[in-house]
Amino acid sequence: MPLSATESLSKGLPWEIGKSFDNSAPVGPIHPVSLVGHLLAGAISIEVNGKERQRGDLKQMIWTTPEIIANLSASYRLEPGDLIMTGTPAGVGPLQPGDKLVARIEGLAPFSFSIGAKVS
Repeated sequence: MPLSATESLSKGLPWEIGKSFDNSAPVGPIHPVSLVGHLLAGAISIEVNGKERQRGDLKQMIWTTPEIIANLSASYRLEPGDLIMTGTPAGVGPLQPGDKLVARIEGLAPFSFSIGAKVS
């Protein structure tokens, strides 16, 4: 789940700084295509402290996962285990230390994590 350091983005700093800070991409279990297939449709949601903040469906993605992989592999060498961040449904908002998040993709086990203290 990609997170953003909005204070870096609001200062006009390069997006890479706001998107790639320590602990900025919590990742749940990896589900190989050979076991789950290509998920082309299914509800996706994120809860923050027990309240749903984001909801969408995989079929709303601009490109399917196979299309994304095909397009990226034309320009980059992709290896097994590489992660591709594809975005998030509408409803993003600030998170605070102590917030508890649960991310769900229909057909897969939920993934949960908490926001830790801010590192200076």
